[in-house]
Amino acid sequence: MSRRLVVPLSALGARDLPLAGGKGANLGELIHAGFPVPDGFVITTEAYVAAASAAGVDPGDPADARSRLTHSPMPSEVATAVREAYRMLGGPVAVRSSATAEDLPEASFAGQQDTILDVEGEDALGAAVRHCWASLWNERALRLAVVVQRMVPAAVAGVLFTADPITGRRRRAAIDAVRGLGEQLVSGAVNPDHYLVDTTTGAVLERRGDILDDTRLRELAAMGSRIEGHYGKPQDIEWAIDDQKLWIVQSRDITTLYPIPATAPDPERDLRVYLSANVAQGVLQPFTPMGIQTFRLLGAAFASAVGKPVADPAAGASVMADAGLRLWIDLTAVIRNSASREIPVRVLSIMEARSSGIFARLLEDPRLAPRRGSRLRSVVAILRAVEHAGVPPWVLRALLRPEATRDRILRDVDAIVRSDVGPLTTPAERLVAFEQLLTTMPPRMFPRLVAVVVAGLVPYNLVSRLLRGVASDDEMRTVLRGLPFNPTTEMDLDLWAIARLVRDDPPSRAALADGAPAELSADFGRGALPEMLQRELDTFLARYGHRAIAEIDLGLPRWSEDPSHLLGALANYQRLDTAALAPDAQFARGAREAEATIATLLSRVHGPRRFLARRLLRRVRALAGVREAPKFHVVRIFALGRAILAPVGVALADAGRIAAPDDIWFLTLPDARRALAGEDMRPRVAERRAEYRREERRRHIPRVLLSDGTDAEAAFASPATDGAIRGTPASPGTARGVAHVMLSPAGARLEPGEVLVAPATDPGWTPLFLTASALVMEMGGMMSHGAVVAREYGIPAVVGVPEATTRITTGEHIVVDGSAGTVALEGG
Repeated sequence: MSRRLVVPLSALGARDLPLAGGKGANLGELIHAGFPVPDGFVITTEAYVAAASAAGVDPGDPADARSRLTHSPMPSEVATAVREAYRMLGGPVAVRSSATAEDLPEASFAGQQDTILDVEGEDALGAAVRHCWASLWNERALRLAVVVQRMVPAAVAGVLFTADPITGRRRRAAIDAVRGLGEQLVSGAVNPDHYLVDTTTGAVLERRGDILDDTRLRELAAMGSRIEGHYGKPQDIEWAIDDQKLWIVQSRDITTLYPIPATAPDPERDLRVYLSANVAQGVLQPFTPMGIQTFRLLGAAFASAVGKPVADPAAGASVMADAGLRLWIDLTAVIRNSASREIPVRVLSIMEARSSGIFARLLEDPRLAPRRGSRLRSVVAILRAVEHAGVPPWVLRALLRPEATRDRILRDVDAIVRSDVGPLTTPAERLVAFEQLLTTMPPRMFPRLVAVVVAGLVPYNLVSRLLRGVASDDEMRTVLRGLPFNPTTEMDLDLWAIARLVRDDPPSRAALADGAPAELSADFGRGALPEMLQRELDTFLARYGHRAIAEIDLGLPRWSEDPSHLLGALANYQRLDTAALAPDAQFARGAREAEATIATLLSRVHGPRRFLARRLLRRVRALAGVREAPKFHVVRIFALGRAILAPVGVALADAGRIAAPDDIWFLTLPDARRALAGEDMRPRVAERRAEYRREERRRHIPRVLLSDGTDAEAAFASPATDGAIRGTPASPGTARGVAHVMLSPAGARLEPGEVLVAPATDPGWTPLFLTASALVMEMGGMMSHGAVVAREYGIPAVVGVPEATTRITTGEHIVVDGSAGTVALEGG
């Protein structure tokens, strides 16, 4: 079969990506769809392979490869094919690279290779083609085609995004335009005119410049909408206008936009508001599909608990959505209800302060105005749901008898988690047991655990009001230091206790000093660690082995399966030898400071006010530490579910329905049932794994997403004019130290006294807190996980700091003021 060296654009389409590269395939697709694309042809990847072979290119030597491709003559058959196509097309032409890895849905690498404009003559064309071939050699593109198109003598050119690339809002075209060739815009040689157009109405919403009139802007917006409609996704479009006609010279997916939940209705008819459950929980990475499935079952369980059962538990409650393999909570009904619309603002003010400010702004949006209905009726409905869940009696018990009720609740919950889940003999029985586990156990735990958390928050809020004008914000935050009964703090202190034992055991100390965490984890699995370390880690994992980094995703391994992170933390602790920095000493000091602060506050008030303040503060100390208990015990259930499902993965892999046992985590419950019935799930798993890898690379996750695509925080953003780095005060005190920016705790090592700067934290991060001098976090509020743990260890913390991980650089000397909520460069 003869090689296809040169192919007309009009003969290409999306299917021809391997032959024509992303740009060439897209242009052919646009021509077939009837869009005005300048005529041209593609010098295919087969031509490139022939040229590279003839030039003797060594893939292992990029510099030599570029030189050979630039200076070696084309193979004669390639040169002949290119000359013939060029003579039929005529010049001048634009010559652009078209890599098989660019202009793709999963990643657009626009500008990665070169573009040469106004090329005339066969010799010039040959040189331009060789130049494009040479531009291939980087880590991303593997094969290269070259697009040759008739030049458009552009009077005006530019770029059109069919969705606002800053806010993400769909149906809002963002247009940049320059006079002459669009290359000036791409290269940054000139400042473009900028316009925003509502593609639904054609209204020009923003105008910075006079190159394009409203008629031409509406034409561009309409063309963009048609192209978006063809591809089914928002597009980044390059265009040019000659004396009369609008031409499209490229279109690619906008890969930076966050996807909208598939269940979202048309925003013109019904705008929805989604809160990121991932951001709220400090887990920015994507979820496995089975992890999402787990939360759908949980959502169904909680809906049933409040008297709103769903028809299909596997589909979950209607308030739960997923997009970008992350979880979203639909709070539209809450915001449109006059009785509840302030709740997100108030709750998030202590959990995720930046999200709270977003919701405060959303309440002003006329599209989200309260709908007609009785406020009293709404309040009654809310109270009935809470009553149906059985929460109020437990809250009352906890407030009346805090210590006894707390202990009773924790015993009850432990018994629930340990209860029988049903038969597990066959894979089908295991799927039934998994669904039953997630839909029956949490509702039994829910009223107790919610009650004990509420019973800790209520007295704190009441005593804060009672002592207003008497107690400072810092003093009230100090009251929360060293709280007992926090399972995450207890876990970290137990790990520290093992570290102290290791110091006195030479074989264990040597193993941690000499072995890599992954190797030590393998040794643990074989029972081959030094005796003391093996025994202590066994004991620790018996209590905490259900935990993990990003533990709320059931699809990820637990520490009991791979304790390498813990072993790395233990090795890190060996270098923390200053008694004052010992975590148990810090925790005990925090508890003493809290008690001393309480005594000081009580000395400032008298009579009934003092009596009531003492009783409330006692309840704060008895109950507020249990805030982490719900997550702790829910994750225990997740670990049980993972253990139930793992053998199903083995059975499906043995039957050839999935490629490997771990592929079970990339199925949903209905998928797993279909696989047991005989369906081959390998293609679906491959597709989902590819999506998971793409989403792992996504750096920005909106806190609040609207169903029109708007990233609400980006839409409301107003950057600080003084360049200050500010956030929410979370743990009082001031610390100076060297910043250490971390995006993941996996394998991380924090030097004693360094300031931990992170996007968000969950319990998988907390072993690092023991060596940190302070915490700076992009997410969170005063009662978020990182803030709670920081207070209990007595280290200053500032949370909710926008773009902290990019504005602060590892190695910078910074000052963290946990009272003022500021981060400053030392000497700045």
